[in-house]
Amino acid sequence: MKITPVILCGGSGTRLWPLSRQHYPKQFLKLVGDMTLFQQSISRAITLENDDIQIEEILIVSNENHRFLVLEQLDELKLKTPVRILLEPEPKNTTAPALTLAALGAQETNPDSVLVVTPADHYVEDLKSFVVAMHEAIQVTGEDTIVTLGINPTR
Repeated sequence: MKITPVILCGGSGTRLWPLSRQHYPKQFLKLVGDMTLFQQSISRAITLENDDIQIEEILIVSNENHRFLVLEQLDELKLKTPVRILLEPEPKNTTAPALTLAALGAQETNPDSVLVVTPADHYVEDLKSFVVAMHEAIQVTGEDTIVTLGINPTR
């Protein structure tokens, strides 16, 4: 099965001020660990690949203002997996345009791949459980199917 991880990376970062600000939002900060939240998201996406699941490319949807941050942080990762950056011309403060852009972009290279959409600003402590849950979700997808994952809040 082929998947296309989509990393949504368009947030403005205003809620974590003063650490995060409009031109340097939280996904580009090293808040937990040696990598930024964005870099952790990319690394998590790559861990989804196995003998049954192949990644042809990773799509990153970001806004025009953050394109150089995205490129700089991708360069630090030294990835072997192909990455394509899709830039939104202006922020819309919603995921619908970003998801549409990603879906259209994925159709260009592999119209049959499963889109695995994740935000760029989340921290996942238990990587093994994340990968298991994602593999299960990927396996149950079918044509015209959407699978969503979540966690029970503790606070």
